[in-house]
Amino acid sequence: MIMKRNLIIISLFFFCVTPLFAQQITYTILPLQDFIAKVKQHHPLAKIATITEEKAVANIQIAKGSFDPVFDVESKSKTLDGKNYYRYNNGEIKIPLPIGDFKTGIENNGGQLLNSEVSKGKSSYAGFELPLAKGLIIDKRRATLQQAKIALNENKQQRNMMMNDLLLDAYTSYNQWAGVFKLYRIFSEYVAISAARFRLVNIGFTNGDKAAMDTTEAFIQMQNFMLLQNDAFIELNTATYQMNNFLWDQTETAQQLADNIVPDTLILNETTQQIILQNFLNESNTTNPFLLQYKYKLEGLEVERKLKFQQLLPEVNVKGNLLSKDFNPLKNASIPLLENNNRWGIGIKIPLLFRQGRGEYKIAKLKLAENTLYFKQKIIETDNKIKDYFKRISILQIQITTANSALLNYNALLKNELLRFNNGESSLFLVNSRDNKVLEIKQKIIELQVKLLKATYTLNWAGGALNR
Repeated sequence: MIMKRNLIIISLFFFCVTPLFAQQITYTILPLQDFIAKVKQHHPLAKIATITEEKAVANIQIAKGSFDPVFDVESKSKTLDGKNYYRYNNGEIKIPLPIGDFKTGIENNGGQLLNSEVSKGKSSYAGFELPLAKGLIIDKRRATLQQAKIALNENKQQRNMMMNDLLLDAYTSYNQWAGVFKLYRIFSEYVAISAARFRLVNIGFTNGDKAAMDTTEAFIQMQNFMLLQNDAFIELNTATYQMNNFLWDQTETAQQLADNIVPDTLILNETTQQIILQNFLNESNTTNPFLLQYKYKLEGLEVERKLKFQQLLPEVNVKGNLLSKDFNPLKNASIPLLENNNRWGIGIKIPLLFRQGRGEYKIAKLKLAENTLYFKQKIIETDNKIKDYFKRISILQIQITTANSALLNYNALLKNELLRFNNGESSLFLVNSRDNKVLEIKQKIIELQVKLLKATYTLNWAGGALNR
C-alpha cells in the first residue's frame, strides 16, 4: 500500500510539470529567408560593410581633386617715403590635364623699381607645361586616381567578404536553433509518451496485472527523457540568445526573439542542391570576393610599379606661353609661336646614379611578385576548402540516407516489441531499450542534418557565393 501511494504521488507530481512545448502557446514561425533578409538590412556589420565602400568612393573624390582647376590671385605693393617701389596684381587659372597643365592669367604691374623680367602695365598669357620623359606615361596624380578606383573595387570585395562571413554565422546560428528546437520537441513528445506509459503501467500494477518492477522501469524511463528534455531546453536557450545577436531593427536597436517565435524545422529535411564541382571551382576563381580582393590589390601594385619606373627617367619639362599686352591672351594666337609675343623654356634634371629610382622600382617589383605568389597560394587554399566541403556533403548525404533506413528498422523492432509486451510475451525493459534506440537514431539524424546544412552553407561561403 505504501508503494502504491508513493507511485501515485510521484505520478501526480510529474503530470503537473507541463513541458514548455506542451503549453498552450500560439507559435509563429520565423522563416530562414526572412531572418537572413533582416540580417542583411539591419545588422551593424552589414552597415559597416556599406560604410567601407562609401569611404572608398570618397577617396576617389579626393584623388580627383588633383585635377581640379585652381584660381590663384596675388596682389602686393611697396610704397616708402612717397615712392612707389612696385605694384603686382596677378591672377592665374591652372587647369590640370591628363598630361601636363594648362595655364592662363592676367597681370597688371607697375612701380618705379619693377622687376625687369616683369611686363609693365596690363598683360596676359596662355600656355602649357608638359613633361617629355618622367611623368609622360604616368605621374603621381594619375596613379593616385587609378589606385583609388582600384581601391573602390577592392573595397567592394571587402564588403562582400564581410557580408559572406556575417551570413555564414547567421545561417549557422539559425540551423543550430532549428536543430535544438526539433530535439526539444522530440524529447517533449517522449516525456509525454513515457508519462502516459507510466500511468498505464501503474494502473496495471494497481489492478495486479503488472509487476512493481515494471512501474519502476517506466518511471526511470520517464526520468531519463525529462533529463534529456531539460538538457535540450538549456541548449535551446543558448541557441536563442545566439540568434538574438543577429536581430536588429531599422533604428539600430538590438531585438530579442519573443517566446512564441520558433524556427522552421522543415529546412532540416531540405535536399542539398547538386552542384558540379569543377564548375563551382571555376566560378569561385572568377567571382570569389576573397580572391578578387587579391586581384585588385595586384592591379594597384602594378600601377605603383609603373609610377616607380618613371623615377628611372630624366625629368624634362617644357613650357610655352602666348603673350599679349592686354587682357586677351589669345589675341596673338595667329602669330607663329617662336616669332614674337611668346615665353617658353625647357628644364632638364637627371640624377647621375638613379639610386633612389632604381631602389624604389626594385621594391615595387618585389611587392608585386610577393603578392602574386600569395594570390596563387590563396587560389589553391580556396580550391582545397571547396573540395573538402564538397566531399563532406557527399558523405553526410550517405550517412543521412543510412540513418533514415536504420530508423525504419528500429521503428519496426519497437512496434513488434510493443505488440509482444501487450501480449505478455516481453518486458518493459526490452520495450524501453527499443524506444531508446529509436530516440538515439532520431538524435543522430538531426545532428547529421544540421551538419549537412552547415557544410552546404560553408561550401558556398568558401566559394564567396553566400551574398549572391
